[in-house]
Amino acid sequence: MASKGRLLWGLARAKVEFPLVFFYCTVFFLAGFYGSLLFSLGFSGGRVPRGRLLEVDKEASDLPGMPYGETGESRPSSVTFQVLSWKPRAVYFPKFATEEECQNIIKVARSSLEPSTLALREGETGENTKGIRTSSGTFISASEDSTGILDQVERKISRVTMIPRENMESFNVLRYEIGQRYASHYDAFNPAEYGPQQSHRVATFLLYLTDVEEGGETIFPYENGLNMDIGYDYEKCIGLKVKPRQGDGLLFYSMFTNHTIDPLSLHGSCPVIKGVKWVAAKWIRDQMQGNST
Repeated sequence: MASKGRLLWGLARAKVEFPLVFFYCTVFFLAGFYGSLLFSLGFSGGRVPRGRLLEVDKEASDLPGMPYGETGESRPSSVTFQVLSWKPRAVYFPKFATEEECQNIIKVARSSLEPSTLALREGETGENTKGIRTSSGTFISASEDSTGILDQVERKISRVTMIPRENMESFNVLRYEIGQRYASHYDAFNPAEYGPQQSHRVATFLLYLTDVEEGGETIFPYENGLNMDIGYDYEKCIGLKVKPRQGDGLLFYSMFTNHTIDPLSLHGSCPVIKGVKWVAAKWIRDQMQGNST
């Protein structure tokens, strides 16, 4: 009789313990799952954790290459970019160049700076256009830079634009000090205003060589057709603003694919309020120039 009682007690205890064990296992599993989820969201703001982003980038770089032509490249590559606008077409390239590369470009250019000039239209003179462009700058071709940095940068610009280096003008390295600016303008020269042109500037690439504490933004006053009906005076810093950040690049197109000037590509450089702005401009044309390499 005693043994029968112990048997019944053992069975009853087993029936009770099994649900408890299952219950506790379930609780711990759910706590661990949701705890890890909340932890990852708390540190990444709901986005993919940085570790996974790096992992994805690594996987992209490991993609197998395709057969390529004599002028092609042997393996895939990627460049980070952000489309800032479709009207005008403007693309931003974070960390396009390193801090060391930017500092070396400034070092190469510093000793040959001169007051920046303007291409003049009929009736314009240096006197009545004074104040439109107040920076100082110098033109340097990639072949003139013994460090090889401008050559590397120019090759990279050619890759992201898919326009040959032979179509590029020399770098125009510019310095804007406090109060200096470039009023809004077009980089493409309208033949009706400037006379016949042998070739046209179709795009511009700006490489920001320094951070600017305040001011110095690149602006697009007519972005998406804004401000075109307010009698804009080409002076105010309005519209889409791009703040200079050392090593970052900005590409925008001045002409449509039908070879007419994009009126929304009007742009300028706001006055520097605090700090100094250094930028390397690369104007890209529709025909070979033969002066960049």
